Amino acid sequence: QVQLVESGGGLVEPGGSLTLSCQASESPSGFYVLAWYRQAPGKQREHVADISNFGITKYNPSVEGRFTISRENARPTIFLQMDSLKPEDTAVYYCRSIGATDDSWGQGTQVTVSS
Repeated sequence: QVQLVESGGGLVEPGGSLTLSCQASESPSGFYVLAWYRQAPGKQREHVADISNFGITKYNPSVEGRFTISRENARPTIFLQMDSLKPEDTAVYYCRSIGATDDSWGQGTQVTVSS
């Protein structure tokens, strides 16, 4: 089972930026996707962005153009650069690894956008 550890959450003012990191204990074998999800209070967990081992990215329309997902294969680690943050981006952000035989989640990191 892949172990995932998120970091980088915190409090930021509207319009500000924050970068989240997720370090995986290993790269899943074969085709895999590393993703960010988020869950706001009282709402269902939703997909934010993902990146495959081929480098293909996908974004939730609500964050496209403001968030950027990237990866560093050596460790392996993924990042979520979040710009122009809005109060509605406030949520717990989770990292997820989806492989052929494994589906793992991190513990989550809180992001709060407030003045």
